[in-house]
Amino acid sequence: MIKIIGFDADDTLWINEPYYRDMEHKIGIMLSEYLPLEKVSEKLFEIEMKNLKLFGYGAKGFTLSILEAAVEISGGQLTGAQTTEILTLGKNLLTTPIEILPGVENVLQQIKDKYMLVVITKGDLVDQQNKLERSGLDHYFDHIEIVSDKQPVHYSRLIDQLQIKPEEFLMIGNSLKSDVLPVLEVGANAIHVPYHTTWQHEMQVENHDFEYLTLQAIDELLPVLEKK
Repeated sequence: MIKIIGFDADDTLWINEPYYRDMEHKIGIMLSEYLPLEKVSEKLFEIEMKNLKLFGYGAKGFTLSILEAAVEISGGQLTGAQTTEILTLGKNLLTTPIEILPGVENVLQQIKDKYMLVVITKGDLVDQQNKLERSGLDHYFDHIEIVSDKQPVHYSRLIDQLQIKPEEFLMIGNSLKSDVLPVLEVGANAIHVPYHTTWQHEMQVENHDFEYLTLQAIDELLPVLEKK
């Protein structure tokens, strides 16, 4: 019997990753005199991974990594105007209007009185809090959990905090790496709802033997829950 349902935020409740890829594309064009677009993307990803433990996830760390990559790619020739443009694009990531994904609010309305609902998202605390408030969805959730990463230990701690058994918890998210496999590893339940744009880091999934349900859209969750 499922008692608590957890939802990932970015690209599960609202659009997120396409804005990052759009900024990356603009930076690639800016630096195209030094490297081809695909090589700029490769260098950016390399520096993002190097900085992940220092900056964590989110727009601020992404922007700092872009600045570092731009300085390195340009051989230190990055202009003041280009630096300002990168910072402006990074700030825009923090203020972009929230676009709720289709079906999300209807699902939340249908299940809010039947289950305890929780948001579990990783990233910068201020950024994620602001996005949730700007989304207008915050009133549907009984608990908000913003974590530095989504590993099995983070889910175990949350389940203990919520005072339920693992089998009473269900996680919904677009990332196998963050929202599905670590949840299954601790004995809880997870459903994968893929999004068409996924960060390269989230697609680096090791081999596993777990079975899980994949839905094509979040509103397919309602008939699934009726069977549980």
